[in-house]
Amino acid sequence: MALTLDDIRHLFDKHGSMAYSGEPVTQLQHALQSAALAEAAGASRELIVAALLHDLGHLLNLQGETPSERGIDDLHQYFALPFLRPLFSDAVLEPIRLHVDAKRCLCAIDASYHARLSADSVRSLQLQGGIFDDEAAQAFLAKPYAQDAIALRRWDDDAKDAHRVTPALPHFMDMAASIARV
Repeated sequence: MALTLDDIRHLFDKHGSMAYSGEPVTQLQHALQSAALAEAAGASRELIVAALLHDLGHLLNLQGETPSERGIDDLHQYFALPFLRPLFSDAVLEPIRLHVDAKRCLCAIDASYHARLSADSVRSLQLQGGIFDDEAAQAFLAKPYAQDAIALRRWDDDAKDAHRVTPALPHFMDMAASIARV
């Protein structure tokens, strides 16, 4: 079943107030901050929308707050894709699909990256397969959209500030509407 833009708004309205996995922000705040950071960086509309929707799988596959504490990897990076595929191009979907592997890659190629991860990101990293070895990191970097996924990952990591002010959801949903296939 495909999601509509109204369905996405409804998911954020209904579940956006849930805590974001042990972080000091809600799911909606995290999504808005990720998108705002992408927009401030001059990213394409597609990548800004990917930043907004990268964790939508958490809202579709509700596992409660901080599932990683219970040893659960909800595979959120994949969960939303079938629902979003009719609506958006690969320029939106692939960075979403790859953002977890981008964390695994960044830990392998940037010695300081792992130390900057939040406690929940470190915990979920282990559930998600751990740090890539050199060969896996190089294979990841060769994939289409790998660089977009890495940019998204960095915004994701920085989108956990309880006091950051962002544009409201309609700003980014209008952007999503401008690139939607429907």
